[in-house]
Amino acid sequence: MLLEKQNTILVTIDVEDWFQVENLRPWFPPVTWERQKTRVEHNIHCLLDLFDSISPPVKATFFVLGWVARRHPNVVRGILSRGHEIASHGYSHQLNNHMDEAALRQDLERSKKLLEDLSGTAVRGYRAPNFSVNDQILHLIKESGYTYDSSYNSFERHGRYGRISTNGSPKKGVAMEIASNFAEIPISNLVLFGQTVPWGGGGYFRLLPLPIFIHGVRRIIRKNGAYVFYLHPWEIDPEQPRVNADTNKFTWRHYLNLEKTYERLGAFISSFQTCKFITCSQYLNSLWAA
Repeated sequence: MLLEKQNTILVTIDVEDWFQVENLRPWFPPVTWERQKTRVEHNIHCLLDLFDSISPPVKATFFVLGWVARRHPNVVRGILSRGHEIASHGYSHQLNNHMDEAALRQDLERSKKLLEDLSGTAVRGYRAPNFSVNDQILHLIKESGYTYDSSYNSFERHGRYGRISTNGSPKKGVAMEIASNFAEIPISNLVLFGQTVPWGGGGYFRLLPLPIFIHGVRRIIRKNGAYVFYLHPWEIDPEQPRVNADTNKFTWRHYLNLEKTYERLGAFISSFQTCKFITCSQYLNSLWAA
């Protein structure tokens, strides 16, 4: 049975490097990744220092891409040593709903094992690249040994986001019990006049004026008692390489307000000092009763 826990913010970080973003895939297909200059380790350290600088320190969940973990094992160990949760972002950063069942199962199991070997801790959570999840994929995630997923984004106007069946799932706070010993922690969005507005973070956090964004988050917390926020390490890095291409909607989204995100993130967290900033597993542990 789920019990409600009030006034909680779950900060989640999707740990991938700048060249692995879907919006830049035409310029950086996976076969080119090994040749790119990685910046993820520096950006993660910046985030960890920011979270530690706040009193009390923010505890976050880092959904780490297996490819990054293999190249930068110290990233995984550093996150864990600061008291944060290690979860999986898959291994290859392919859209889950574009993979066949065998390939997806291998990706899920490979990333989980790698992260557990590096961290020495059980990996409970998973987030699909670009929230590309559906009911069948959720079943595979559970079968692969995860106890929660955090891939569902209810904003329907984004072509890459997946859909799941939520009717009848017991819910308290923001968690949904999808199956026995398996929960979904969806990205938080705002509902205005019957329409879902993306409010979970990422590019929307960089786009919206901060006071308006904070106001929306307060509305979500008043309704649900909790809020799920996501960000990527490359979003605090205005010095990352730029693609040599004419500006289009995809590159515009990627580079929008990168120079403001780090300071904005600190101000956002400081605006909610009365809330608890805990990991996804801590949140679920606080909800589940025997």
